[in-house]
This record gives sequence, structure tokens and C-alpha cells, in this order.
Amino acid sequence: MWAGFSRRVSPAGQSDVGRSHDLSTLRGEVDLDVSDSQDGGSVGQRIGQFAIVRKCRQKGTGKEYAAKFIKKRRLASSRRGVSREEIEREVSILREIRHPNIITLHDVFENKTDVVLILELVSGGELFDFLAEKESLTEDEATQFLKQILDGVHYLHSKRIAHFDLKPENIMLLDKNVPDPRIKLIDFGIAHKIEAGNEFKNIFGTPEFVAPEIVNYEPLGLEADMWSIGVITYILLSGASPFLGETKQETLTNISAVNYDFDEEYFSSTSELAKDFIRRLLVKDPKRRMTIAQSLEHSWIKVRTEDSSKKPERRRLKTTRLKEYTIKSHSSMPPNNTYANFERFSKVLEEVAAAEEGLRELERGRRLCREDVEALTAIYEEKEAWYKEESDSLGQDLRRLRQELHRTEALQRQAQEEARGALLGASGLKRRFSRLENRYEALAKQVASEMRFVQDLVRALEQEKLQGGECSLRPAAQHEPTDRHHSRLSASACLPAQGPWPPPPPPGSAPGHDTHHRQCHLGGGPFPSLHRS
Repeated sequence: MWAGFSRRVSPAGQSDVGRSHDLSTLRGEVDLDVSDSQDGGSVGQRIGQFAIVRKCRQKGTGKEYAAKFIKKRRLASSRRGVSREEIEREVSILREIRHPNIITLHDVFENKTDVVLILELVSGGELFDFLAEKESLTEDEATQFLKQILDGVHYLHSKRIAHFDLKPENIMLLDKNVPDPRIKLIDFGIAHKIEAGNEFKNIFGTPEFVAPEIVNYEPLGLEADMWSIGVITYILLSGASPFLGETKQETLTNISAVNYDFDEEYFSSTSELAKDFIRRLLVKDPKRRMTIAQSLEHSWIKVRTEDSSKKPERRRLKTTRLKEYTIKSHSSMPPNNTYANFERFSKVLEEVAAAEEGLRELERGRRLCREDVEALTAIYEEKEAWYKEESDSLGQDLRRLRQELHRTEALQRQAQEEARGALLGASGLKRRFSRLENRYEALAKQVASEMRFVQDLVRALEQEKLQGGECSLRPAAQHEPTDRHHSRLSASACLPAQGPWPPPPPPGSAPGHDTHHRQCHLGGGPFPSLHRS
């Protein structure tokens, strides 16, 4: 039975967050070692804003464990504490994994304010602290530890689990006082299971170790862990961080640009194989980045771990810079005993966390506002340039339209003048046509009159011919002469009863007598009628 717990819970590995295990209040009931013991490790360490780790022991056996207290979020709208979904995800992942190089979860308890994870006690401290205590380090020793890290990550990736927070603080030693210390990967607070077809994006982790796809808010996968291993290896061999800048923004910019090099000052004693291992991991494109399986097969890892006894390492890496790095790294973190009495300072912790979160929200809001302003400015400038270009184009179009309008107006005036001329011409033609029409009607009447006269003449001639008598011209009562008939005579040959027509002139007659002989007598008027004498 756990010290301070009111009842026995299910065996290790069987309980869950969803089950209501009764966790009594801490004060005077749970047997926690909150002293500043030198075995250090994660005991007494505050993890993030809403979690703290304390040592506890099991009554009856006296076996010690690490108890990770996670402050629950009371309201869904609150930013204080960790949501139940996130806690359940961490517990679910820890229950699924069992590997020598990964911390083990034994049990889970819950009370009104906290969820407590009972974990394997890792008391050997951080790997980098352990190595920094040495005077020097060979690449063989470095690869022996890296091989354990790779083995643990390989196991996680085989289950499609991404850690997403691999960094020196989360690479611990189970016990440093043994010939071959064992690596333990800890803190699965932001670990995720990567499922095919489900795109996952987030911005989390420690800036110094996050992959470019996290910085750029791109889809995430197992490849992000490989980038972090590349950064850890770089620091392990040189004591310098490849992307660390003066500010967080500078660090993230360096990561996004993959801005790093192998400074001769730090890598003069480092082999080309080690540099190649790092280069293959620090690749911006996740698809081209070396996988965990490829890392284990890399010559620098495989050859050295398999043949280290046959090929003793001559070159040794100084750990001075690594020691400086670990000191600087720890100095930027809060001391482990800042909140020795968790219950007493829980409200302070919440207020500080809320204040920090508020400041971060303000910073994010300011950054978003700045980005929005920059975006709007860019859009305005683009639109302004476009409007100017369109205005120039419209001005040219307007000038062309004015010219076309002037030409059209001139053509319209010309057409109007031509139309007026055509109308005047049409009026003249109409008057002329009217006169011609009148003349035509008069001529038609005249022709009709003459046709009647001719018809009468022909009938008279035919009658005279039939009677065989001499013809004469007499006025016809039915044909009244007009003024036009006074100017001419209608001549007609007399039709003799016998002999040729016209008769030949008498012998010895004067010229022209023939014509006169053929003329008929005028019988008292200009329009005589034929008669027989």
C-alpha cells in the first residue's frame, strides 16, 4: 500500500486516470522525501509549469519510486493546469511502453487537484552532467551512450510514438555508480502517437532542440526526434549548441535556416564519421533526414559499438566546454528546491504560471498583430501599385476613347450633312419626278388621242378600199382638233378604184408634182375625213 493512500489500488500497470483512485492530501500523509538529497535526478524537479516530481516509497517493501504530480485543469476554458485529455494521453503512452532505456510507469492516482504518476526512480542524474564530470571523453564512450538513446527511440518509433522533447534534461542515468550506466528516457508529457492519415501540427518543445517543421508549423512525424538527436550529438561532441542564439527568436531563425557549421575550434578532434552522422540528422526536409533504423546502421554507431574493443580510441574529446554548457543550461532553469513544499506554494505556482502564460499570450498577440499589420501593409502596397498601374492604363484608354469620340462626332456631323444634302436632292428629284409625271400624263393623253385618230383613219381607209372609191378628207365630227393639230396635216393617199397605187404622175409634169398629186383634197378643216368623189 502506498504511504498516505487510504486504500489499496490495482497492481502496477493496471490502473488508469479514468478510475477514481483516492489520493489523500499531501500534508503529513504521503511519505515524500523532499530533502535536497545529492542523488538528484528528477527527484524534487519541477517539470514545466504544472508538474513536479517527488520521491515516495511503498510501505511494506520500502521500495522507492518517483511521484510526478500533475496539476489538473479545473475548467475547460482555463489555462491553468493540464487538461485531462493530455494527462490521459501521457498515461496511455507510458502504459504501452516497456523498454530498458525508457522510464517505467507503475501506477496512477488522482485527487481533486492532481493526477499522480508513480514512476520508476531514476537517480543517476543527467547524462551530460555525468560526462561533464570526466576530464575527457572518447568517441567510443560517446557512441556507447548514443547507442542506448537510439535503442530507446527505435523502440518508441516501432510503436509509432514520437517523444517530441528529446534534450539533455530528459536523458537520465538509472544509476551512475555502476561500470556501465544505463540510459533512461523520461518525460512523455508532449509525446504523441503518430497515426497514418491523421495530420498532426503543434508548436511545443524546447526551442534549442526542436525541428524546423515545428518552428514552421508543418505536419509532424517521427522525424522530429531524429533532428533532436542530431542536436544532442553535436553538443555532446563539442560542448556547443549548433543553433542557440542570444534570443529565442534568433534560435528559431537559425533552426529554420539550418544555420550551423563545424567550427574547427570545437571539432578539431572529431572524426569525419561523427560529423557525417550529425549532417545526416540536421536536414531540413524530414523525408531526407536519417531515420532511426538508418542511424543504428550508420558506420559511426555500428562499427564503434561492435568493434570498440578491437580499435582503441586515441583521440580524446575535452569535456571543458560540455561542463560549461551544462552549468549554463542549469543556471537558466529554476533550482530544484524552489518549491519544496508543493501544497504550500501551489497557489503561487498557479499565479506565476498564469502570469507567464498571460505574458506569452500578450507576446503572441503582439506578434500576430505585427504580422497582421505587415501583411496588411504588403497587401496595401500591392493594391496601391496595382491601382496606379490600372489608373495609368485607364488614363490611356480614356485618351483613346476621347480621340475615338471626336472622330465619331466628326463622322456624325459629316453624315448629317450628307443626309441633309441627300434630303435636298431627294426633294429636287421628287419635284422633277412630279413634273415628269405630269408631262407623261399629258403625253399619254396625246398619244391616246392620236391613237384613236389613227384607228379611225385606218378604219376609214379600209372602208374606202372595200368600196373601191376615191377618198377625200372631210372633217370628222367625232375628232375635235386640238391646238397641236393646226401645225401639221394628216396626209393620206387617195385610194383609186382601179389601177396602181399611187398612180404615176402625168407625162411632162414638173418635179414635185408627184407629191402634190398624191395629196388628198382638204375638205374644209385641218382634220379631213376620207370620202369618195
